[in-house]
Amino acid sequence: MRIRHPGKVCDRLWYLGREESGVYLLEGRDGFLVINGGLSYIVPDVLKQMEDVGIDEGRITKLLILHSHFDHVGIVPFLKRRHPNMEVYASPKAWEILQMPKAIRTINDFSRNVARRMGREDVYDLFDLDWEDDVSGKIIREGEKIDLGDRSISVFEIPGHSSCTIAAYISELKALFPSDGLGIPFKDIILVSGNSNYTQYQKNLQRLKDLQIDYLCADHYGYIVGEEAREYVARSAEAARQFRVLIEETYHSTKDTDAVARTLTTLFYTEHPNYFLSPEIFQEVHRQMARHIAGVMEEKG
Repeated sequence: MRIRHPGKVCDRLWYLGREESGVYLLEGRDGFLVINGGLSYIVPDVLKQMEDVGIDEGRITKLLILHSHFDHVGIVPFLKRRHPNMEVYASPKAWEILQMPKAIRTINDFSRNVARRMGREDVYDLFDLDWEDDVSGKIIREGEKIDLGDRSISVFEIPGHSSCTIAAYISELKALFPSDGLGIPFKDIILVSGNSNYTQYQKNLQRLKDLQIDYLCADHYGYIVGEEAREYVARSAEAARQFRVLIEETYHSTKDTDAVARTLTTLFYTEHPNYFLSPEIFQEVHRQMARHIAGVMEEKG
């Protein structure tokens, strides 16, 4: 079952933000951990939701970035400036990217693009949201854990959607936070997004298949519970297989990755015109996937 409205997920775990972009707040004995950075314009929603459920914002001591794309780091600068002692964790590759001036410009440009698309650009007049070079933090790697006193969060490196994607897992809750390393649970479908390296994306889906999952906590479009959560890794793998076939067939007929990207983007927005990403951003996602798959096809001859 897919749940898209903010609220309590289970014992001491909350989903905050909006349907198209959320973050998770995990309470431990030693404080709160924010999991994922979301889109920038959800800041006022997150602040109000914490107030409504009686969460003391001052007890947030840690934040975990699951990957460095603009729609997953948006509230990080605001929270870090508001709470300078908060520890921010990300993979080595994510910190490398987040120090690049070009990447910072892209994060800010794309964040405002989506804020305009969603009618939320006024949030930038009220809050300090832009990324600058003042945000830094700690590196976390495969196999390491974040300790909250009576709870710990394990980390898996699962590049493929991006070169820096990690997943987090809480064994006592059987809760997986895969970022976009699994398919995105949009409406009643699974969106595949192996942007960085589609082949690696598919391989890392297999790495997660043996985890026990009662709560599949996605970054976009809420979380999933029950039987669908337990089946979601396998269903994401099948969706990825089918989408790869579609890309291969489209490229075989055109021999043009730009044409593939345009075709797939047009097909998607014809059916789903209100998806949160603008078509030009999503077309670049399709272009990246098409280029990788086309390269593999050409190498095989």
